[in-house]
Amino acid sequence: MMKEFGQMMGMLKNLPKLKEETERLQAKIREIQAEGSAGAGMVTVKVNGEMQVIRCTISDDAWKMQDKEMLEDLMASAVNQAVQKVRDLVAQETGKMAMGMGMGLPVE
Repeated sequence: MMKEFGQMMGMLKNLPKLKEETERLQAKIREIQAEGSAGAGMVTVKVNGEMQVIRCTISDDAWKMQDKEMLEDLMASAVNQAVQKVRDLVAQETGKMAMGMGMGLPVE
């Protein structure tokens, strides 16, 4: 119990540094962007670190097909791919911050 209390006191002592690192992490997350694509590049979607879609591109070839259902599937797939990439990048940045603060496991 004393060990946990000591760890908690150590965290409180480092609170200003933790706040600074958290703000730095949030700034980095806002800068993160990732693309996902589907249908051999027929649909491309870019998502930012706040999980907002910032761009969707549909190729002329995909548009000419006039297959609404296929286009919807391609859009969903591209968005999901981009979101997963952003999640991975955010997790990496969070892990780096935690390691820097001595609070986490190494990030590969």
